[in-house]
Amino acid sequence: MTSQMDTDEQSIVLPSSTTSGLSLHPLPILNISEHLTRLKLQTRSNSPFVLGALLGTQNGREVEIVNTFELATEEGRDDLVDHDFLVSRRDQYKQVFPSLEFIGWYTVASVPTYRHIALHEQFTGYCSTPLLLVLQPSTTTSSSSDITGQTLPFKAYEPTVEIRDKKTRSVFIEAPFKVETGEAERIAVDWTAKGGGGSTSLESHLQAQRAAVKMLHERILVLVQYVTNVIAGQIPTDHTTLRSLSALIASLPASENKGFRDEFNTEYEDVQLTALLSSLTKSTNILNDLVDKHLVLIGGSRDDRTVTVRRRGIGRQGMMPGDWAMHP
Repeated sequence: MTSQMDTDEQSIVLPSSTTSGLSLHPLPILNISEHLTRLKLQTRSNSPFVLGALLGTQNGREVEIVNTFELATEEGRDDLVDHDFLVSRRDQYKQVFPSLEFIGWYTVASVPTYRHIALHEQFTGYCSTPLLLVLQPSTTTSSSSDITGQTLPFKAYEPTVEIRDKKTRSVFIEAPFKVETGEAERIAVDWTAKGGGGSTSLESHLQAQRAAVKMLHERILVLVQYVTNVIAGQIPTDHTTLRSLSALIASLPASENKGFRDEFNTEYEDVQLTALLSSLTKSTNILNDLVDKHLVLIGGSRDDRTVTVRRRGIGRQGMMPGDWAMHP
């Protein structure tokens, strides 16, 4: 009985017979993976129910999946989509990304079943032929014809209608896809793969130096411990090793003499003085800008008052001598 049911569920997926122009961008891959990982930690379950929407563009048969957002279900019903939440989030994304449309939905499963058919029918009101993108954590290969898609545990499906025994039923047909990345997406993915902030060349160089200094310090401690044990008589004396240590110490530059210390202090003071001069220059520039703005403001006010006084003077000079009595 169970075997027959499994066979029927698997039979709703038909093999691909056409070439699809479906492109998958890296952001949906990261979003779906993060959604699954977060739900696993929150629910403490290895197979939580994951549901989300696909956003992208469609031009004929050319479809690009660019972004995603999570979906909610009715309380206590995983088989009913919360349509109010879907419409609200879709409209919010539409305001920020006007070119993106609702083109399908995603979930996590080993293979689509009749449960996914029932869910899929609830999305036909938002898109005539919504796509289904399935993350399959248990698999590591994809039937995509593109080499970049063969190592991704994703499969895309398109809805279709099959006629069998004079009856119609809704089924999925597998759609091959390719991974499409832009320059900005490649930089973001590379930055994420390297752990975020640790991707700069300066930090990588400093980390390498820190590791080298740490290793050198550990080896020096081993040599010091060896000499200490030899002096204490805890281990036998190896004159060959001691001569090698003596030659190594003699080859090191004398870093504790007065000349070295004076030169080091001079360079240190020069660096500190340069930093101080830089800070003073920056403060002077800020003060200079403030003074210029103040002069412009004060100068504008004085010009306005000067023009007003001159206009009043011109009015007095243009009056006839007999007018003074009329205009005290």
